[in-house]
Formats: sequence, structure tokens, C-alpha cells
Amino acid sequence: MDSLIKKIKQFAVEGWELDECHGLPHWERVERNGLLLATEEVNTTVVRLFAYLHDKWRIDNREDLEHGKRAAEHLLELRDTLLSGLDEGVFEQLRKACELHTVCRRTGDITIDTCFDADRLDLMRVDIIPNPKKMATERGKYFAANLSEFYSVIRE
Repeated sequence: MDSLIKKIKQFAVEGWELDECHGLPHWERVERNGLLLATEEVNTTVVRLFAYLHDKWRIDNREDLEHGKRAAEHLLELRDTLLSGLDEGVFEQLRKACELHTVCRRTGDITIDTCFDADRLDLMRVDIIPNPKKMATERGKYFAANLSEFYSVIRE
């Protein structure tokens, strides 16, 4: 699985023209956050892939509310190449996580919701304090309510 993540990471940075706000440093933090939030029920492959693909097709760093939908559409193009090794259920979780991360607070799917919260816990990069009420998972709510503990854990 690490080889797939490495290929996806390379793919994500190829042709990236926006700044780091939604680029590699953000994607690496989303991956780290997702692994921290993951419980046994969470498919960490989806979380890791989401980290590097959810913003790949942004057209700007501001109000690009369609970038999640665009990402989901582009993932279909990768289905038979880079993502060919994923079973259908895993691929659909990844596609839904990318599609909905800007327009949905919670889905009830712990893997997708972990993706959402992993991204939301990195909102401080744009001067937004993560709101526990807007988190989708219990762990996400906990860390958003206890940011000093979250920052302590991620520095370890």
C-alpha cells in the first residue's frame, strides 16, 4: 500500500500550480491527522488517498466549492490506472469523501467522516479555528474542543 500512496503523492504534486495552502504540506498534514483520528473501523487506505487527492483539482485557493465534485469526476479517470488495485467499495468511499468534503458535514460512514475531520483539523492554516460542532467524528470533536492536546499529540 505504501507504493500506491507514493505514486498518488507523486501524481498529486505533478502540475500543481497553486501555493502550499492546498498543496503538499496541507495534504501531508491531512494524512497525519487522518491516521491520528482513525479507529479500527476506519479504512486508512481511503484516508491516506483522500489526503493527496481531495484538493488536486482545485482551480484556486479561495471559494472553489466545486473542487470536491471535480475531484470525484477525475477519480473515475484514474479508476483503471493508478487506482486499479482498489476494490469497488474502497474506491467508492474515496470518491464520495472527495466529492462531499466541501458540502457535507457528516455521512455516517466512519471512514468518509474521518477524511472530513482530518481536513478540518488543518483549518488553522487559513486562520479558521476548527469547530467541534462541525466535526463528523467523536475523535474529531474531541480534538477540535481540545486543540492544545491535538497540537501536543502531533508534535510528538
